[in-house]
Amino acid sequence: MSNSTAIVSVLTALLGFPALPAAAEPSPARQKELIHLVRQDCGSCHGMTLQGGLGPALLPANLADKPAESLVATIVHGRPGTPMPPWHRFLAEDEAQWIVAKLMAGFPK
Repeated sequence: MSNSTAIVSVLTALLGFPALPAAAEPSPARQKELIHLVRQDCGSCHGMTLQGGLGPALLPANLADKPAESLVATIVHGRPGTPMPPWHRFLAEDEAQWIVAKLMAGFPK
């Protein structure tokens, strides 16, 4: 279990949220692509440093009270009626789980 996965597990347990099932770790090349996607595509609305913009901040402190499962669903399916688009065409649910775990632990530089 990676540090970020352990942190998310502890947070979800402490806050009383159900834990997400363990997702397969993306390959190092795919991780690099996902980090780029978050920094560039998500960053265009959530701020290039993820501190907020059109969309809310995606920093650990801002996400700590949110169920990881809900964050994954938001990434995969978007939020109808808001500018948040669905990303299911570009990434799988387990990749969204990986992104959420990384965001909750402090996204890599």
